Amino acid sequence: HALRVVALRGGQLRSTGLESPFVGRERELRLVKELFHASADQRRTHLMAVTGVAGIGKSRLGWEFFKYVDGLADDVYWHRGRCIAYGEGVTYWALAEMVRGRAGIAEEEVPATAAEKLSDMVARFVGDMEERRWIEGRLAQLLGLEDRVTASRDDLFAAWRRFVERIAQRGPVVLVFEDLQWADPELLDFIEHLLDWSRDQPIFVLGLARPEIVDRRTGWGTGRRGVTSLFLEPLDDATMEALLHGMVPGLPEAVGREIRERSEGIPLYAVETVRMLLDRGLLRRDGDRFEPTGPIENLDVPETLHTLIQARLDGLAPEDRALLQDASVLGKTFPPDTLAALTGRDEHAIRETLEGLVRREFLAVQTDERSPERGQFGFLQSLMQRVAYETLSRRDRKAKHLAIARLLEDSWAGDDDEIVEVIASHYLEAYRADPDAEDAGALRANARVALARAGDRARALAAARQARGYYQRAAELADEPSEEAVLLEQIGMTHRQDGDPADALTAFERSHALFSEEGLHHDAARLSARMGEALWLLGRPDEGAARMEQALGSLGEDEQDRDLATLAAQMGRILFFLGRLDDAWDRLEAALRTAEAMWLPDVLSEALNTKALVLSTRDRPEESLALLTRSLELAREGDVPNSALRAYTNLSNHMMELERWDDAGAYQEAGGKLAERVGFRTAWWFLQQHVGFRLMARGRWDEMLAMVEALPAPEDDPAVLSGRDGLAWAAMQISARRGQLEDADRSAAMWIRSETDVQSLAGAASGDAERLLAGHQVEAALERGRFAFDSRNSLSLRHGAVKDGFRVACEAALELGDGETLTQLLALVEAIPPGLLAPSMRATRDRMRGHLDAIDGRPEDADRRFRGAAQIYGELGMPFERAVVLLDRVERFGAAWPGAEDDLREASQTFEDLGAAPRLERARTVASG
Repeated sequence: HALRVVALRGGQLRSTGLESPFVGRERELRLVKELFHASADQRRTHLMAVTGVAGIGKSRLGWEFFKYVDGLADDVYWHRGRCIAYGEGVTYWALAEMVRGRAGIAEEEVPATAAEKLSDMVARFVGDMEERRWIEGRLAQLLGLEDRVTASRDDLFAAWRRFVERIAQRGPVVLVFEDLQWADPELLDFIEHLLDWSRDQPIFVLGLARPEIVDRRTGWGTGRRGVTSLFLEPLDDATMEALLHGMVPGLPEAVGREIRERSEGIPLYAVETVRMLLDRGLLRRDGDRFEPTGPIENLDVPETLHTLIQARLDGLAPEDRALLQDASVLGKTFPPDTLAALTGRDEHAIRETLEGLVRREFLAVQTDERSPERGQFGFLQSLMQRVAYETLSRRDRKAKHLAIARLLEDSWAGDDDEIVEVIASHYLEAYRADPDAEDAGALRANARVALARAGDRARALAAARQARGYYQRAAELADEPSEEAVLLEQIGMTHRQDGDPADALTAFERSHALFSEEGLHHDAARLSARMGEALWLLGRPDEGAARMEQALGSLGEDEQDRDLATLAAQMGRILFFLGRLDDAWDRLEAALRTAEAMWLPDVLSEALNTKALVLSTRDRPEESLALLTRSLELAREGDVPNSALRAYTNLSNHMMELERWDDAGAYQEAGGKLAERVGFRTAWWFLQQHVGFRLMARGRWDEMLAMVEALPAPEDDPAVLSGRDGLAWAAMQISARRGQLEDADRSAAMWIRSETDVQSLAGAASGDAERLLAGHQVEAALERGRFAFDSRNSLSLRHGAVKDGFRVACEAALELGDGETLTQLLALVEAIPPGLLAPSMRATRDRMRGHLDAIDGRPEDADRRFRGAAQIYGELGMPFERAVVLLDRVERFGAAWPGAEDDLREASQTFEDLGAAPRLERARTVASG
């Protein structure tokens, strides 16, 4: 059998340098293989988190696993990405490297060619055209090929995840993330997102990191489903001895013992010692082994791995050592032409020197055709790069970093979005190397600008925390208060993007103060508007609206500015929910003028959506429907999932207000699929409450209650709060109608009640009224029902809470024998043109007028009204409401009335099927006598 795998199939990636025997890690490799096969066979996503100190063997474990996977008969889709050590990490660099590798895109590929390769690659794995367009756009954004600002990280994560899932449909996927201790926090978030959302996919994630990763992510690799943690311990003496003698069979015992003792079980120490012996000519190669050229009795072995590598570097010729020092500033890997440009030397001569350093085991060359780094040289170990870098003087570091920053800017010629964070890091390091130098001011300014651009790049990828870090470092370098104010505004926007309005408000307030002090009143007004929005999000809508109104008024409505248009649209939305419809209309009109003039489809979609709500409240439902439909079209055409989901939600609500349940269900299904696809849990749960309303109305009560029973706890899924109130409201209605008052009270206790939101206030009032009426607190039920009904001017006549409030108020007045109040309520509705009334409100009107007709001795008129109401409910497919009317008719006219027997039978069966015990008991009472 084979003793060692030395290359891939066909001899690819065969090591040309020193490779020690693979000893002491057989158990760990076996575990990696077993978990990989379990993931593939059971179609379960799994993370293998491997942690260990530098030189312990993480990369070697990954290399051995790579060779194993390459030898499998079945197709396995392998991806490798390395996190690079610039500042706090470059946003999603390792993931972008994996995508480039899958598409065959080199790191310095021309953007047009790269985009073509990306498109071809996505088309191979994604069949659906709409999904392909969505995924390709987000991958292009990841690679810096498309200039787009995405407000939602969920959208990006969902697209990237779906891409991995589509590959996994072809065969098992392996994602190897190297040097995760350098990962940006958002990349770690994406890995965890993949574990949470792609549970039933054959995706195996291998994460290699030093222990410092816990400084970036506490509890990394623990406490999650589908995660196995492995800490690589130092090798024991016997294993280290086997490793040494496997490489150098004739190594004297005393030297071997000294190496073992000083290595402390770190394999790389032993390997670097052997490389040092090679450097000094004390070993020669004999096949895959090395033999002493003579006696090795007295060897001065450095005490630490760091000093050992330092000693190897010191043993190089000055020009070779200088070249490695230059390369170390470029990073762990580097293109030879870039190094040539940096040093001013001939590229051919540079290559010859680099190839010599490869032979001497300082560097390696990337030959994997699938790697975007193919053709590049790289240090064999990150530690080698670090030690080489540390040997540079501060003066030399400054010069090299500055030269590289300018070289990258010139060579990328405006297409540097993907590496702007790298450029920023070089400028920052150049400044830090000598902050008191004569040119420090210019370097400080360059660093600030580059860091701000890096923040913009991270923010465009919805990496809010990463962006915030760049903006904060840029703000520390600001020379003028106005510069700091601009960066503080961006910091506030990242907090807003992260869903943290409190910290956003703090940053906006500081920015506002600086702008005001500098007399920049326009900018200060813009910040004041942002502060108003943050106050609204913090549950202080009146205060927020007042501040936004003042700020937007001073800015001028006709100014052509995206931010102002966005804020005006948001202001209109806030004012709508405060019930200030005229003011909302004015703000929306201003937003729409700018959005159309500048062609801002996202702002157009949002403003049209809110304008549709205002129109609906003003009882113009068909105009409202037209605007909502166009809002959805714009959002879909502009590829703005947030706006599309809001449009789907409001179209669903609009159809429920019109009681077109099948159309509502279609929008709920389409919106739910989009929310699920793009990972918007909040929107998905919000639509689920609409599903609950529809199920309740259509008499599918047990299905609806099952949804409530299955609700996760908010700590497990915080997004559930966006739909829990509505589902609890529907559950309360059902429990009240079933006479289960304790259950109704428990459901009501789940509501989060607002003191300012008109919709929330009306919904709570109508729910309270239903519960109070079921508990025979009739006068209180009448009061709460009337409150909900009185909200019609701020909402609409078709709003669910308004319709329910009217119905319960009428039922309470009837039960109290308060004919005067019932007549007043009916008069309010009867004065409204019938085309503006929802069918169920017309049915309630006819049913209640039927009761009054019967009381007044007009049975034929009453009967006609009862039968008309029952027919409406039947056509709407609302069985409970129809059964109530049928029972009312029998109770009014007695069992001998024509058709009463059939009505009673149908009503009783409906109440029994629904478990509506109080009404069923009344039906049985009528039947018995």
